[in-house]
Amino acid sequence: MPPEMDEIVRLSKQRGFIFPSAEIYGGFRSTYDYGPLGALMLRNVKNEWWRSMVQMRHDVVGLDAAILSSPRVWEASGHLANFTDPLVDCRNCHERWRADHLEPSPEDGRLHCPNCDSTDLTDARAFNLMFQTHAGPVQDEGSAAYLRPETAQGHFVNFLNVLQTSRKRPPFGIAQIGKSFRNEITPGNFVFRTREFEQMELEYFVPPAEGAKWFDYWCRERLEWYVGLGIPRDMLRLRPHGQEELSHYSAGTSDVEFLFPWGWGELEGIANRTDFDLKAHAAASGVKLEYFDQATNERYVPYVIEPAAGATRTMMAFLLAAYDEDRIGGEKRTVLRLHPRIAPYQVAVLPLSKKDTLTPVAEEVLGRLQPIAMCDYDETQSIGRRYRRQDEIGTPLAVTVDFDTLEDRAVTIRDRDTTEQVRVPIDDLVAQVKSRLGF
Repeated sequence: MPPEMDEIVRLSKQRGFIFPSAEIYGGFRSTYDYGPLGALMLRNVKNEWWRSMVQMRHDVVGLDAAILSSPRVWEASGHLANFTDPLVDCRNCHERWRADHLEPSPEDGRLHCPNCDSTDLTDARAFNLMFQTHAGPVQDEGSAAYLRPETAQGHFVNFLNVLQTSRKRPPFGIAQIGKSFRNEITPGNFVFRTREFEQMELEYFVPPAEGAKWFDYWCRERLEWYVGLGIPRDMLRLRPHGQEELSHYSAGTSDVEFLFPWGWGELEGIANRTDFDLKAHAAASGVKLEYFDQATNERYVPYVIEPAAGATRTMMAFLLAAYDEDRIGGEKRTVLRLHPRIAPYQVAVLPLSKKDTLTPVAEEVLGRLQPIAMCDYDETQSIGRRYRRQDEIGTPLAVTVDFDTLEDRAVTIRDRDTTEQVRVPIDDLVAQVKSRLGF
């Protein structure tokens, strides 16, 4: 079972992973800033997704589309008319809730306010989740613009541009990582549901007859990505959507779910979006969004398979899965058993003393390791306390420079998970660290 949520929130604040945004002003609900360690870890999560989805494949290219775009995009996609949640207000305490998240009372079948238990709620009304802004100096109806609620529409409106410039043919994909914004009625559970978040999305364009095959492929592929980066398989599951859950354009959707402290929750959705999006934008723009296969002399609108994950939510799951407590020498230890590729620091360089005699060789060791790994350098407190701190922030390896190093030109490598230590010549250090990290 994952740790309690408050343990991760405490650790995140105390060690510099995640801070409440604008905390000195009392915070701003459901917004968070990623501190020194959080910025590193979040970047690593995104880099690993990009490495898996783009770098290690020949059939996927990248994209970085604008956050602001023509309102016609959101009209064609259906977001202006349909991107809504049912909103109710409590007349007693004036809190607002998503009606579909409220449970009816078994006694009277009426919805109750989770805050004050009142049943005096307004009728549900549609609430559009998009953030509206204005482009240009005059704020009128003609200047209305929207912060994107998803990155996917940038893939679809650039389909022809990518097809013509990348020389790809179906099946091929367009990958993107970027900010999205949703004016959630009831955000919560730390960074699980926020109004500003980052998405990691792939739109994979395939011949219509191959839609089901590629949907199954990406369901398996995405589940294994989380397992490969250290989340135990029993904390993950692939849950197919029932017919009543499917979006109107979907021929099949499954969620990769993680066992959060409050229960199973979505990490990533994989959907067979059929040809809905390309046809919708083709109809609205008057531009044909299709592929001509010269080999078969066939022209068709591709189906789209979409694996879509939240980067911040994924980082949270990795933290929860890695959190552990054990005892070393009878003393309780908190340790994040993060995979080396997503740990904020891969190596900590720890001179045994702050004495000037150790500083030059410690800095030499740091300089050798920095080109291959993100390194922390810490020379304060006792070495035991520094080991514990590195364990708690998930650093896989610690390299200790001691006074014997001045004589034998060797350092000690300590393993986070086993706490085992081994003496290694400085000249062999880079190769040893690469091997131990799996780089």
